Amino acid sequence: MDVNEYLGLFLDEAQEHIQSVNTQLLKLEQSGSMDAVQEIFRSAHTLKGMAATMGYESVANLTHEMESALDLVRGGKKASNQLLLDTMFTAMEQIEEMIAHIEGGGNGTNVDVSATVKAFQIFIGHGEPEAVEVVDSPFTVDLYTDSVIEQAKQTGFEAFRLHVKLSDAVVLKAARAYMVFDRLQELGEVVRTVPDTEAIEQEQFDLSFDVLFLSQESAEVIEHAVSQVSEVDRVEVHVFTTESIGEPEVAASVEASIAPVVNAVPTLQETDEVKEQPVAQAKTIRVNLERIDRLMNLFEEFIIDRGRLERLADEVGQPELNETVEKIKRGTNELQSLVLTLRMMPIEQVFNRFPRMVRSVAKDIQKKVQLDISGAETELDRTVIDEIGDPLVHLIRNAIDHGIERPDVRVQSGKPEQGRLSLRAYHGGNRVFIEIEDDGAGINVDKVRAKALERGVLTVEEAASMTDNELAMLIFAPGFSTADVVTDLSGRGVGLDVVKNKIESLGGVVSLETAVGQGTKFQVSLPLTLSIISAMLVMAGEETYAIPLSSILETTLLDEADILTAHRERVFDFRGQLVPLVYLKEMFGIEAETKSQFPVVVVRKGNKLVGVVVNDLIGQQEIVMKPLGSYLEGIPAISGATILGDGRVALIVDSNDLF
Repeated sequence: MDVNEYLGLFLDEAQEHIQSVNTQLLKLEQSGSMDAVQEIFRSAHTLKGMAATMGYESVANLTHEMESALDLVRGGKKASNQLLLDTMFTAMEQIEEMIAHIEGGGNGTNVDVSATVKAFQIFIGHGEPEAVEVVDSPFTVDLYTDSVIEQAKQTGFEAFRLHVKLSDAVVLKAARAYMVFDRLQELGEVVRTVPDTEAIEQEQFDLSFDVLFLSQESAEVIEHAVSQVSEVDRVEVHVFTTESIGEPEVAASVEASIAPVVNAVPTLQETDEVKEQPVAQAKTIRVNLERIDRLMNLFEEFIIDRGRLERLADEVGQPELNETVEKIKRGTNELQSLVLTLRMMPIEQVFNRFPRMVRSVAKDIQKKVQLDISGAETELDRTVIDEIGDPLVHLIRNAIDHGIERPDVRVQSGKPEQGRLSLRAYHGGNRVFIEIEDDGAGINVDKVRAKALERGVLTVEEAASMTDNELAMLIFAPGFSTADVVTDLSGRGVGLDVVKNKIESLGGVVSLETAVGQGTKFQVSLPLTLSIISAMLVMAGEETYAIPLSSILETTLLDEADILTAHRERVFDFRGQLVPLVYLKEMFGIEAETKSQFPVVVVRKGNKLVGVVVNDLIGQQEIVMKPLGSYLEGIPAISGATILGDGRVALIVDSNDLF
């Protein structure tokens, strides 16, 4: 079998299984669900078989160890614990890196997984546990011992370290030690001794020994009980604390440089179940994205030719030709809807990476955060999906780092110690709205106002007339930050100008609402697609421009006498609101005749309005957006260009730059 033929299918399937495991790991961590264990095991087993069939041994080996550990848990032979969960999360991060390496033409050997494999093997019971010396304690603790202690604490037990010193005059040391253990068995359970029990029985110790002990009794009760044993000179009882293997050591090893991969290869019997899976038939087919892009490009050219055909039909004025063109137009409209649907992808492609990220970030800064996701099935154009991920990551990390308070601060404020972060998406007209809302401290508007006045961004009069939300929007200004401490993670206001610029480059708008002590909500509004849009064609002098219909509120006619002046700016009264005017001819340096009455296109950005003064309105038309290229990139108020039906080029106005 030529595995290269099925590489694309393998990558798609692998991503689906990775996402499934990540989702179920979070479920397992939160609820301990055995159904989640079964789902993780099934995905790990399938992924292992697929990787082995394709010859990616490093992926197969790691998933094999994960599968073996999960088999013990689902069979009831061992209990899942936090250290095992952390190891599995680490393993999934490594598998994602290896899959990305394979996608880039590699073979998945770019990650050293030896430490993670070893951690799994210790849990399984293979290999020797790596010891971690505990300060002021003779005990070394492995993954299993730590698991026993953790489970005991969950049922009301405490772990103690006992140091027992026998009298110098003792004759039968082993007998006295036995009496100590007998007394301890009445109060709890002995986990481990130093030296071990066999050495103590054979009196291969001086006059002292140590005991790792689990009990529901207090340290005082335990000390009193042991001290009553004859010829016991001294008893010291301390609460036992430790950091076991599985987090610091494994995490450090995971980040090590490239090392040889374990050479074990899964047997044929292990892979038989899924050997034929890469070529299995399904009710849906997977289409390479490049083919869809080619189809889209061809259709865009067709749309341009359709516009030219409509123009020619109008000039000829033949009824039969007009009727035929109208049928073509209806057919292409339906075809356009179908082609755009092919490019649409659920936003869960982006959302799926956030639960694990939220868990990791919250754990790093010792906060408790519950992430709620809704509307993941909402669809967006693939080009938007590819670009929106990073801005959302930044907003979410900000919400965790500087929005949601520490558990102790939340409790003092009368809130639950676990913060809540909501991520939701939904359709609204021909746009998609994404909201990120936290129940944290909110944005300190007074601090924002003070910083704005200090930097001369606002006058005292302007600051006094602005609402809290309008003031809070100033955090999107370049370099504007009110954070007392800028962390490595983020700082509210640091980099948010980049987020805003990125969203606006996608034809989107970002806004926020905040309330001190209650939280902050960011709302991102995005167009469904960036390729074919509806636009209003307008004239400025002899030039034709296109204004995206999604940003237009309405059009109106304005008389010269209706123009007012406020703050040295030209404005007009639009339904009781003073709206500033922008003259397209002045913005682009176009010579055009002055009229006593002229059309105005009212565009909006969030809650703000601007009236765009033009010479004439041509009408609404479907246009194909084309980038200007690097040479013309960065022209103010221009987001791209389109080719009209007569072959002329019309520039597309970026309405966001008009504000």
